[in-house]
Amino acid sequence: MVCAQAVLFLCNYMLDSIIERIIASGEGISPDEAKMIMEKCREDDIFIAAEKVTRACVPSKFDSCSIINAKSGKCPEDCKWCAQSAHYNTGAEEYPLRDSGPMVKAALMCAERGIGRFSFVTSGRRLNDEEVDSLCRTAKEIHSRCSISLCMSSGLLSRQQLERLLEAGVTRYHCNLETAPSYFGSLCTTHTQENKLNTLRAAVEAGMDVCSGGIIGMGETMEQRIELAFKLKDTGVSSVPVNVLSPIKGTPLEDQPLISDSEVLKTVAMFRLILPKAYLRFAGGLARFSGETMVKAYRIGINAAIIGDMLTTEGADISANVKRIKEAGYEF
Repeated sequence: MVCAQAVLFLCNYMLDSIIERIIASGEGISPDEAKMIMEKCREDDIFIAAEKVTRACVPSKFDSCSIINAKSGKCPEDCKWCAQSAHYNTGAEEYPLRDSGPMVKAALMCAERGIGRFSFVTSGRRLNDEEVDSLCRTAKEIHSRCSISLCMSSGLLSRQQLERLLEAGVTRYHCNLETAPSYFGSLCTTHTQENKLNTLRAAVEAGMDVCSGGIIGMGETMEQRIELAFKLKDTGVSSVPVNVLSPIKGTPLEDQPLISDSEVLKTVAMFRLILPKAYLRFAGGLARFSGETMVKAYRIGINAAIIGDMLTTEGADISANVKRIKEAGYEF
């Protein structure tokens, strides 16, 4: 009993020291520190540490975005989590790149609701040049009518395509690493994580901000989630989407057990300690969580979110989400 108390005292002392250092320097924990915290510290103490870092290191203004599924289905990639893969029979909608009208209308609606960013998301390995040109025209039309920031997620685009999109007003490019390098090959065989990293590098070279995160709950370990966080840290991304798997019937992960609220919260807390200044952005798979879990997640690390429906799964209700964001102490 005395030994356990001594270990707990030492862990809390080290946590306090780590928090002070993070707040003073803006630098997150090391892999060795992450291992120590996960193995030695109580869950509640990890949450308290992450909340202190969140309060000190991130803006009080919550960062919001919304997405539109601009091209759906028939994707040649075999990502085991994805409803839009042509390898699986999921019943997901299939349609080519949308005309500009619905996308402009959606962007204007988001701007009116106070949402800060609007993102075009398309299925497939990459877009062809004609599709890129079409989205450039849409981006210019949106910017002629409102000032909402524009983002895009369209697979493995080239630097030249990214430069054209930036010129049209798309300032951020999104390409998720999805999971730890040690686990990615178990979930996708038609492209590599290095392909994704090359795309992110091309976007940075083109002059864009980049957004990259992953999905938790796909059978990975907590250690692999931490591995993903450190890989993201290495890329220098400022926006990190945190998705929670919603198993989709027809995909290889359809029977994957749901991870607990506790696992989600612990993952968020560790991401915050590793990435103290990043925008940790709640994305897909959140509709099943209670309001209490959502508010706690915001307090211990989440300071950004995709608001509204996701690509092929239902998103959290906008008004309820905004209420929780404010309850957690953020401005919206």
